[in-house]
Amino acid sequence: MEKSPGKLGRIVLVPCPAQGHLSPILQLGAVLHSQYGLSITVVHTNFNFPKNQPPPFRFISMPDHLSDEDISSNDFINVMSKLNINCKVPFRDVLGNLVQQAGGEEAGVACVIYDGVMHFPEEVARELGIQSMVFRTLCAGNIRIYKEYPRLVKEGYIPVHESKSLDDVPGLHPLRLKDLPVYKLKGYEGLLRLLEKACETGSSSTIIINTTEALDREALMELQKQHHIPVLAVGPLHKIAPPVSSSLLEEDGNCIRWLDKQAKNSVLYVSIGSIASVDEKELIEMAWGLANSKQPFLWVIRPGSVCGSEWTELLPEGFNESIRERGLIIKWAPQKEVLAHESTGGFWSHCGWNSTLESISEGVPMICTPSFGDQRVNTRYLCHVWKVGIVVENMERKEIDKAVRKLMVGEEGEMVRQRMMELKTRVDCSIKEGGSSDNSLHELVNLIPSV
Repeated sequence: MEKSPGKLGRIVLVPCPAQGHLSPILQLGAVLHSQYGLSITVVHTNFNFPKNQPPPFRFISMPDHLSDEDISSNDFINVMSKLNINCKVPFRDVLGNLVQQAGGEEAGVACVIYDGVMHFPEEVARELGIQSMVFRTLCAGNIRIYKEYPRLVKEGYIPVHESKSLDDVPGLHPLRLKDLPVYKLKGYEGLLRLLEKACETGSSSTIIINTTEALDREALMELQKQHHIPVLAVGPLHKIAPPVSSSLLEEDGNCIRWLDKQAKNSVLYVSIGSIASVDEKELIEMAWGLANSKQPFLWVIRPGSVCGSEWTELLPEGFNESIRERGLIIKWAPQKEVLAHESTGGFWSHCGWNSTLESISEGVPMICTPSFGDQRVNTRYLCHVWKVGIVVENMERKEIDKAVRKLMVGEEGEMVRQRMMELKTRVDCSIKEGGSSDNSLHELVNLIPSV
């Protein structure tokens, strides 16, 4: 049963300052405001503070004391570790001020919802006597790995030895050792420490996950067994929330007009996301693989994503002449709009969870080239459990050409497309009235205290 709009007070969101983390937590805020009348305040680090601050959210910047060296290092684990130390006192000041300002027309703070890799908000909320909830931006299949890492280290499976990389992970079917986020990760000990802390929900009353039972049912059941608090799958949030402008990069909307001129399901959309990068050799192999496939493509090359290059300077000689009007290269795309376009017939992706959810939600089959983190786990599910993707193991032009043709014009690609449409239908059902995600959202709101 829903509570009355406007009586629940203010929700304070604390995102992790990375694109893949920011978008879903803002989508959650948009749902809580638009459907349930909650006031939303976003407390964000100075680092990556959003230029676009969509109404009706109130944004507050928080000092993070990161050095220029920290920021330029692109070391996600180090940055997250320092933010969890540096931001506790500034966040206590911000949250304390919000509590003091409550009264009159200013809603009181009912709850803090924080990204799971930013554990300091739970500590501060507990000290101030405010309820907190943890928000996870990964699939449940990834999250359940967290608590297994100590066992895998103790039993000698981590670090992963190359000779055993194809072995199954005991107790974590269908994953192989090479699918684990720590595979080939230098300094994996830092990641394990970060994830160990992220596993600790402390005094938080609820775990919220941007996934759906249609994709993650078994893993969600395992997670609920591990925790004494509710585990709620409320996604895919981008399909439930009203449009929220949360991109940290400028989107090139002109690509939609180019898509309008293409045949239905004919275009391969290519994007490796907001963080991943490639070297010159990989760029060249990608370019010739796409060119040789003879299939239309829309390729996002994010500025700075090619090592040693500002943008497209390292594309091979003769490439542009080879593709002519068949391909379009841009700096950043309105991805959800691209995937929803009828001309888009495939998505070559790094397979971050947001991209995975967005592709499934539009019924677009995938080519999978995971880089790091949760992407290998997502790829394993896409290609071997749901069977809606084709993996490219080696960034070589012949393998890329073969995968593109297989997906876009091959018989196997048509079967993959059909399975993806069936998966889309199941996900759609979960967000309709009475579906699993819809019910979980109602339960979430009922767990937020009135103030």
